[in-house]
Amino acid sequence: MTATARLQDLFVETGALLRGHFLLSSGLHSEQYMQCALLLARPKIAEELGASLGALSESVDLVVSPAMGGLIIGQEVARALGARHYFFERDQDAKMTLRRGFTISEGERLALVEDVVTTGKSSKEVADLIAERGGRVASWLSVVNRSGQSPAIGTAPLKSLLSVAIPSWKPETCPLCKKGEPFIKPGSRKQ
Repeated sequence: MTATARLQDLFVETGALLRGHFLLSSGLHSEQYMQCALLLARPKIAEELGASLGALSESVDLVVSPAMGGLIIGQEVARALGARHYFFERDQDAKMTLRRGFTISEGERLALVEDVVTTGKSSKEVADLIAERGGRVASWLSVVNRSGQSPAIGTAPLKSLLSVAIPSWKPETCPLCKKGEPFIKPGSRKQ
């Protein structure tokens, strides 16, 4: 069994592949949602996936991730790389910020780790804040790339354990909305 097939099976086995009508953190709608929190709630799986992502990383000084989705997998990648792990979180105005005494030093090389990337909006916000502090994203990693594209942040292409093209739509073109199906918002970002 390939690593990709194994990961797809793990999503099904853990109940982490959800079907329905979802409002994604990006603002797009989809009929599938990959709830990595259910997958990563199993420490052995989280450790395995973190080691696999760590093997895709360049040499780095620090691993960072956006909260909430990137917290567990970011910690596991940091463990695999023997690096520190910091996280960015949203303040009361929904802006990404680095708090809790975390600092990024001038010239530090970082791995930016996410659970699922759809548009890369959160990752880009974090990458901009890293650059403002003099750091550089050397690796951009995710468990799942559901964008259907091969995006990059600066010179760091997205490297993922699973790449799938899951359709998503703007609310005004969503066929599920047109059918009157209510949506749920399982992500952590406020719209």
